[in-house]
Amino acid sequence: MSDEYAIRPLTTIEECRSVVDLEKRVWGYTDAEDVVPVPVLIVSVKRGGILLGAFNSGGDMVGFVYSLSALRNGRASQWSHMLGVLPEARDSGLGTRLKLEQRAATLRMGLDLIEWTYDPLQAMNAHLNFSKLGVIVTEYEENIYGESSSPLHRGTPTDRFVAEWWLSSPEVARRIADADGPQANPASPVPSVNRVRRQGSSVECADVDLHRTDPQLAVEIPMGFNQLMRADPAQALAWRMATRQLFTTYLHRGYRVVDFFLDRPAGMGRYILASS
Repeated sequence: MSDEYAIRPLTTIEECRSVVDLEKRVWGYTDAEDVVPVPVLIVSVKRGGILLGAFNSGGDMVGFVYSLSALRNGRASQWSHMLGVLPEARDSGLGTRLKLEQRAATLRMGLDLIEWTYDPLQAMNAHLNFSKLGVIVTEYEENIYGESSSPLHRGTPTDRFVAEWWLSSPEVARRIADADGPQANPASPVPSVNRVRRQGSSVECADVDLHRTDPQLAVEIPMGFNQLMRADPAQALAWRMATRQLFTTYLHRGYRVVDFFLDRPAGMGRYILASS
């Protein structure tokens, strides 16, 4: 359980150095330009940013979350740039707990919005963001970070959703309260705009439909995208380009991404888009 980890603000140079070390260990960065350096971290926290570390019982830092002060249409907010947890502390709920501590710190500042980017083909990140935190998405950015030295990002463009976490909304409060409950999936009657075809152990995006106007639509994605990028880069790229076409088309028409459901036995995830 994540309760075994202590979470507290990080404010010193040495603590920031530990964060840089975690960045390299979590993402496998080999290029210095991919890492948020110590001077940027320390200045951020002195001027409205949030940097929280999670420590195990031995006092070792095993995770962190970092956000900068930001503006959205002239409105003060937080931009969450990184959430990292070492492999030995994953699957414990620590990532969720770090986000909730970040939410509490942001609310104490009198702010009610945190935004961040994440890869829409990362099903477990989508599960955290939508099912447990209650984000929405209205923006899709193509190859926002360019080439990366992280092995987790190689082989496909770094396309990203911009997650909007409206901290005081009733939907966010409901999601947080229900975070540990079973996930219902009422999305099965929602029509899918991509057709999935199975070939042995692989799952292909066979075709896409860009012309539907239903109030709700679904986009299917595979679980295990990191493994797919390693095992079949061409198939991973095909998924990237197909979902890019779907999300950019429907978001441009005024749809929002409002939910996500995991089908673990099938190894699939399903986004729900709703018209505004």
